[in-house]
Amino acid sequence: MPSHKRIEYVIFDMDGLMIDSERVYTDVTNDILAPYGAEMTWDIKAGLMGKPDRAAAAHLLSHFPDIPLTIDDYLARRTAEQDARWPHVQLLPGVAHLAAHGVPFGIATGSVRRSFYRKTAHLQHVFAHFGSNVVCGDDGAGRGKPFPDVFLAAARILGRAVGPNEEGGIVAEAEREVRARGLVFEDAVPGVQAGKRAGMSVVWVPDENLLSIRPSLDIEKPDRILRSLEDFIPEEWGLPPFDAIPIGQQN
Repeated sequence: MPSHKRIEYVIFDMDGLMIDSERVYTDVTNDILAPYGAEMTWDIKAGLMGKPDRAAAAHLLSHFPDIPLTIDDYLARRTAEQDARWPHVQLLPGVAHLAAHGVPFGIATGSVRRSFYRKTAHLQHVFAHFGSNVVCGDDGAGRGKPFPDVFLAAARILGRAVGPNEEGGIVAEAEREVRARGLVFEDAVPGVQAGKRAGMSVVWVPDENLLSIRPSLDIEKPDRILRSLEDFIPEEWGLPPFDAIPIGQQN
């Protein structure tokens, strides 16, 4: 059983956790690299997951210095090809709801608002339940993951007094207590780091390919590692059991 405080609110990452967008990222990137005889392996992909777009693009292209693509060229091509695929991206297994029992929940994603809408427009039977409880990468919440800013911003939207974004000692003890009652779900390493730096508990749900490369984290360790959201047991966190109707099947 976990030793942390009883969980009172939940924050989800989106890409690779709720929707199968990482497959799209991989396929589009490899389509762009293929004419140059290059491929993004999981060793490379692991280093860019969860990073802001430009940082991720810079990391990717650093592995292929002979390819005549600038960061802007790559991002423009990637955006156009991804936009054509987002209307078909699917939910990942285990995306179930907690709202039926009144547990506040939100989304904190590095995706820009424009992409968020494109990825979720056809999945409103799920995402409509989050309402305005969504923080995107271009909402001005602060620094990107692995900094804690986006998770703290999501907690504030949920009405939680978590204090400023500082990771140091100026956060009041009462604010630390509120942070400790939050639970983050993440699939990427920078997201795990961000959640722990926010003072929250973190459930890591990595892709099996990522887990084979990084079976453990050296510094900010998750509180749980799951193969799928389907394996999550709410009762272990002081949350109501999954005896309610999944999102999208409510009357």
